[in-house]
Amino acid sequence: MLDRWTMPLTQAPLARIAAVLARRGWRPDQVTVAAFAIGMLALPLLALEWYAAALVVILLNRLGDGLDGALARHTDRASDAGGFLDIGLDFVFYAAVVLGFALADPAANALAAALLLFAFIGTGTSFLAFAIMAAKHRLERPRFESKAFYYLHGLTEGTETVLALVLFCLFPRHFALLASLFALACLITTATRLWGGYRTLRAREGQGSAQS
Repeated sequence: MLDRWTMPLTQAPLARIAAVLARRGWRPDQVTVAAFAIGMLALPLLALEWYAAALVVILLNRLGDGLDGALARHTDRASDAGGFLDIGLDFVFYAAVVLGFALADPAANALAAALLLFAFIGTGTSFLAFAIMAAKHRLERPRFESKAFYYLHGLTEGTETVLALVLFCLFPRHFALLASLFALACLITTATRLWGGYRTLRAREGQGSAQS
């Protein structure tokens, strides 16, 4: 929901950093993998309840997630393979962070973590399933041209997810409540994406039938 406002604000600084990385010979896929490796450190750090350190690596991961796309555009190396790798590793990272909180305090956090992972499956599958169908029907991106995949907007997108992860680290004793609230928002996103995607594709198929 907030991506439409936050993304324009981040593009210029990311482009400047990407220019520096390009001069040093970095490739987009290298940034993607490096950011993922750094982000996965959050799992053991959270399990050990080192929340400040976990927050640092989470933010570094999110910075890298923006930089790989900016670098791809700067060097004209944007590719479907890179976009696939980026989104796939993103979902693994998100799940790892949630698992880290479950390991930190299983008695207090495990149920809320399971609920959030359940909700993530909904947002992830609705995101990717529609992207597949959008490509098949050659639907154009209405916004966020820098994204590798077409996807429907929702209540929880990238910005909201980052904010949730930050709040989890800042207030770890309230993880169960915060994760449950965010899971509810993700479930609303799943429902609206499924309904919106269904209506969009039905309308597209209707247009195709009328033209034929």
